[in-house]
Amino acid sequence: MKPDHPQTLLVIDDHPLFRKAVLQLVDMAGDFTVVGEASNGPDGMELAQKLQPDMILLDMNMKPMNGIEVLKVIKSWGMDSRVVMLTVSDEASDLVAALRAGADGYLLKEMEPEDLLAKLKEAAAGQVTLSERLTRLLAHSLREENRPRDPDQAGLTEQESRILEHIAQCKSNKLIARELGIAEGTVKVHVKHLLRKLNLRSRVEAAVWAVDKKK
Repeated sequence: MKPDHPQTLLVIDDHPLFRKAVLQLVDMAGDFTVVGEASNGPDGMELAQKLQPDMILLDMNMKPMNGIEVLKVIKSWGMDSRVVMLTVSDEASDLVAALRAGADGYLLKEMEPEDLLAKLKEAAAGQVTLSERLTRLLAHSLREENRPRDPDQAGLTEQESRILEHIAQCKSNKLIARELGIAEGTVKVHVKHLLRKLNLRSRVEAAVWAVDKKK
């Protein structure tokens, strides 16, 4: 679904040519308006506070602060901005660290432009975004850790199980609240509880866990 107005976008990446490529890509699509760009974490955080963009594209490997450090600070502010990691790293440790720090998505720079744009549109619609190859990588990583075998073993309530199903469909808290007829704050509380019971740290991990259990 196309948004009523272009989503505002902030790009934080230390490669000027890549920033230029992203600007050209989103400019052609018309779904996004780049309102700022930064070549390092501190400058990017300053712009994020000033501009309050709808979405932030954040690189992983930067100096003096890496993407995870920048992500943690931005998330600690409680901003509504969705933060999507856009990086060359397909290391499981980086992926898990980013998701546990609160990333709303993790995409690889090697993606085809049209695929990248499609994923950004998913993020703009409130969905979590993850490259398909990384979804398999994360599922494997979660299987290797000590997790409950199913929602019953985890002791989820009926409402928590329903919310988990919605999370598996990549729906935002706001959309889940609307469909279940409850307050968004109530959804946030349930999500916090079910993550604790499942021994997971992010809704993306929960979504992958739930989908993997249905296979």
